[in-house]
Amino acid sequence: MNNSQKAQHLMDVTYPGQAGGDTFRLLELLAIPAFVLDARGHAIAWNRACERLTGVPRYEVLGSANAWSCFHRDPRPTLADLLIQERMDEVGALYDAHAQLCDEPGHLSAEGWCDMPYAGRRRYLAVDVSPICDEHGHLAAVVETLRDMTDEKQAQISLEQLATRDGLTGLANRRCFDDTLHAEWQRALRQQQPLSLLMVDVDNFKQYNDAYGHVGGDECLRRVAGAVAKEMRANDLVARYGGEEFAVILPNQSLKGAAIVAERMRCRVEQLHLPNLGAAKQFVTISVGAATALPAPEYEPSQLLATADAALYRAKHMGRNRISLTRESDGAA
Repeated sequence: MNNSQKAQHLMDVTYPGQAGGDTFRLLELLAIPAFVLDARGHAIAWNRACERLTGVPRYEVLGSANAWSCFHRDPRPTLADLLIQERMDEVGALYDAHAQLCDEPGHLSAEGWCDMPYAGRRRYLAVDVSPICDEHGHLAAVVETLRDMTDEKQAQISLEQLATRDGLTGLANRRCFDDTLHAEWQRALRQQQPLSLLMVDVDNFKQYNDAYGHVGGDECLRRVAGAVAKEMRANDLVARYGGEEFAVILPNQSLKGAAIVAERMRCRVEQLHLPNLGAAKQFVTISVGAATALPAPEYEPSQLLATADAALYRAKHMGRNRISLTRESDGAA
């Protein structure tokens, strides 16, 4: 008996009779990718559209309990598996979004990224599952249908990036900075951790624009932004605050640590050796103001921002191309 015959035999045994056979033939013709798992989690149907989506022919899946391997590299249950195994409390941790399709229990919808190891491409899939019960109300099988929403998801991500990214430098924009500062302040307050902030300004930028024009000025800002961003940790955020000014959020970072980061930034920008004919030092440099706070309920993030801004102002008036730290009189913790 070849693989196709084995698959048909399994289908006939599981759902004997003309009605069952017709149901599976209709499923086979569906343009929507779909598969069926029995009450033990074994695949009993895998239509052609599912073959095209996953790159896995049905004879390799039917009868097995590893349908998940067609969608993920590492062991991870499908939505149908979760329903069969009564593990629906795990859906939120495994999928980006999920919802109940109707008032009937077990009818669920979820969305998330899948590795698609056999197809060789990562896809964002919307998944619907529905239980099939016998005449006694016992679960007999689960149908899972899939929709490839990769293009729509990527378009959504692009729109979100437009809303949170600065078009010139590619850094976070002012809106993203404000939202992140508020969120990190609340997190630091809960965890009683320090929060540091750097305000960065390109020295003598007006003279640079006068000498090289706006096109040259834009390229200068892009180069400086790239240099500053290279000093960031995974959880840090660097944003274009406005004009030639940048802001850096350093979660769980002491003032001493913030000063080290600031000095590395200053050196990295200076080492770009971007000529600035309008500046005394002949190269583009930055000034940095650093501040740190241990958030408390009676304080606001705006106070940390004001303190870092005052430190930046001081660095500019002390001769530029330097960093300035919080003073006790500035009121930061």
